[in-house]
Amino acid sequence: MSLELLFVLGGVLLGFIIDRIISNNKKNSVLNKADSFLENAKNDASNIVKQAKKQANSLENDSRNLMSQKRKEISNIENRLLDKESQLDKKIEKLDSKKEDLESKLVSLQKEQKQITELISRKHQELEKVAAMSKKDAREMLIKQVELEFKDELLNHVEKMEKHAKAEADSKARLILALAMQKYASDCASENTSTTVTLPSDDMKGRIIGREGRNIQAFERVTGVDVVVDDTPGVVLISAFDLYRRYIAKVSLERLITDGRIHPARIEEVVDKVKSEVDDLIVDLGEKAAFEAGVAGLAPELIQLLGRLKFRTIQSQNLLKHSLDVSKLASSIASEIGADVSLSKRAGLLTFLGVSVDHEVEGQFANISADICRKFGLSKKICEIIDLQSGDDMGENLEAVCVSMAAKLLLSRPGIGKNNMETFVKRMTELENIASSFDGVSQAYAIHTGSEVRVIVDAEELDDLQSKKLSHQIADKIEKDMQYSGQVKVTVIRERRVEALAE
Repeated sequence: MSLELLFVLGGVLLGFIIDRIISNNKKNSVLNKADSFLENAKNDASNIVKQAKKQANSLENDSRNLMSQKRKEISNIENRLLDKESQLDKKIEKLDSKKEDLESKLVSLQKEQKQITELISRKHQELEKVAAMSKKDAREMLIKQVELEFKDELLNHVEKMEKHAKAEADSKARLILALAMQKYASDCASENTSTTVTLPSDDMKGRIIGREGRNIQAFERVTGVDVVVDDTPGVVLISAFDLYRRYIAKVSLERLITDGRIHPARIEEVVDKVKSEVDDLIVDLGEKAAFEAGVAGLAPELIQLLGRLKFRTIQSQNLLKHSLDVSKLASSIASEIGADVSLSKRAGLLTFLGVSVDHEVEGQFANISADICRKFGLSKKICEIIDLQSGDDMGENLEAVCVSMAAKLLLSRPGIGKNNMETFVKRMTELENIASSFDGVSQAYAIHTGSEVRVIVDAEELDDLQSKKLSHQIADKIEKDMQYSGQVKVTVIRERRVEALAE
């Protein structure tokens, strides 16, 4: 048993020794391979470093050459700039010298001009002393002398020029207006200050009034109108100057009558609902007006203000309808005289926007309209056209003339104005007083509802030429001192009667 154990131990020891020998051999082989690989790597690295050094030296040489070339180019550019700077300095010096020469010449010319002016002034003074009259008096005397010597020729020449100018102007005006009015024609609408509401029966009047008048009082308080319940059968009258309030009151009352429930709480509820609906209606009316006029791109605020014109009037005409008429007629006139049709159309539609807020903002409606248009980004040209409507001088702005002409024509249609007797008498009296204020006038009469003034002059004081001048002077004074629509014709009558008796 012990012998077997010895054999086993010997075999194990022998296997361990053999395994150890094999492992040492493998280790030595790996180490040899590693040394060989390391040596090869060192050789490769050395070769790479040598190549890198060569490339670095080559790049360094190239960069040095390039830098040298760039320095030469920069040096050349600097030299050229220095040359140009030197040339500019010389030119500036020459310009400065020329400027000094010109300034000195200008000073000398101003001195000479001043001397000449003083010399002319002295000569005029000497002439005035010699002639014993001023320059103004001499001019007036010369004009009077020419008038005396060539009175008939001047009068005939003036009459010919006036006839020719009038005939030509009338012909062109008729043609332009005829063509424009053929393109557009509109009816004349008149707005009253009261509205009637039809009742189904007279018993409804008592329900509208309510117990002790509480219903009618609540209705008038909420709507701001006057309700007149008189003896007229089947009718209630709503009275107010504000079309907006009157329209709300009319619609509200009609709904209350249809519903049958009439008491203060119900009245407030219906009126509030109608007001909301009318605000929506205003926007709808503004959009329809802009579409009908062919004007697009307006801001919502402008559309709303445009719709509010439905509840404003001008000389008893609905202002929204009037604005549409002005827009269409102005564009027609502009197309005939060669003005900008689009500008005339837009300005004509928006000119009266200021009327919708004139009780809130101070100033003329045209200026207010122009400010509103500027606020919402409309072009300067449109704002300028609208601004010019506040005065009589349109300058050379053809579009402003078209809008002004269209507005005046539409306001001159028969039946559009309702002047009361007091205004009529005042207008006639002012015309007669203006005509009578001139020397040589013996009598003056305003006729044809103020569209013509006939002036009778003293034939001993004024001759034919002076009478002609007087007619223009009276017309100018009427134009400056009076506010009126249309035209006023001034007719000066000079009559000389010579009598003799035969016995």
